[in-house]
Amino acid sequence: MAPTRGLRRRLLALARPRRQESLPIRFDRRRIYVLPTRFGLFFATLLAVMSVGALNYNNNPALLMAFLLAGAAVASLVSAQLQLSGVAITAVDAEPVPAGQPLHLRVHARVDDRRPRSGLKVDYDDGGAAGLAMRGGAGEAVLELPTRHRGWIDVPRLRVSTTWPLGIARAWSYAWPDTPLLVYPAPDPVAMPLPAGSGDPASRRLQAAGDDVHHLRNYRTGDSRRAIAWKPSARRGALLVREFEQPAGTDIDLDWRELHGVAHEARIARLARWVEDAERDGRRYRLTLPAQPPIGPDRGPAHRHACLRALALMPDG
Repeated sequence: MAPTRGLRRRLLALARPRRQESLPIRFDRRRIYVLPTRFGLFFATLLAVMSVGALNYNNNPALLMAFLLAGAAVASLVSAQLQLSGVAITAVDAEPVPAGQPLHLRVHARVDDRRPRSGLKVDYDDGGAAGLAMRGGAGEAVLELPTRHRGWIDVPRLRVSTTWPLGIARAWSYAWPDTPLLVYPAPDPVAMPLPAGSGDPASRRLQAAGDDVHHLRNYRTGDSRRAIAWKPSARRGALLVREFEQPAGTDIDLDWRELHGVAHEARIARLARWVEDAERDGRRYRLTLPAQPPIGPDRGPAHRHACLRALALMPDG
């Protein structure tokens, strides 16, 4: 297996592209490769046997059949190459995931002409494959990429291939985007209590649910039916909605310096877990890391991403 892998690695080094390139990446005849499949080699052997037998017995119908099948095979080679010609990889993207979870890589493709494309698939070395269905001149394939560490990871060299229409030949081309993808740090598996908050604990916020009714207001589209005050609405002749108030809670300080004595990567994992826990509880939190300004206090998907991104890009200990 080792010599085979070494030979494969050397052959891949000769294929285009030999280094990462910027998007979009368009496939043309200079970077599309076509070779027979295993079935194609069997088919070629069968044609050779048929041709030798037909010549040996001077059987013109059998010889004609061999020539017709050979012409179909050549047409299959050309058709497979045309399925890839003109296809462009326009973008690759993926939602960040914690290290250790598979990253769902989305590969977006486009064609400028109206010629239909069939049987396309995308894969990479030592990885799975996904179909690339082109509809209306655009298509998307989703691949799973394993992740092992936090930070930026490079997109592997992707192979777009097809064996359409007869499975006799395989046409393929490579795309190697220079678009790195972000991987969040893996959160600490041990749930530690969140740090004590700071700020005014008596501050309050209005919500659509809670304990103390603050006031009634006019109904707005999207309000929950449970929040409607039916009796006051009947007296007023218009729908009224109850608004409640609850303590907003204190802001949580997630400070790198407070975790002194904890290993570098363990600190990152602990802070990542606290970011997830604070976001789950709807608490406002501030992340303080060395050599950069504090992030927050705030909450929500954008704030969570900013905090986890900063943790993911922390230098190695």
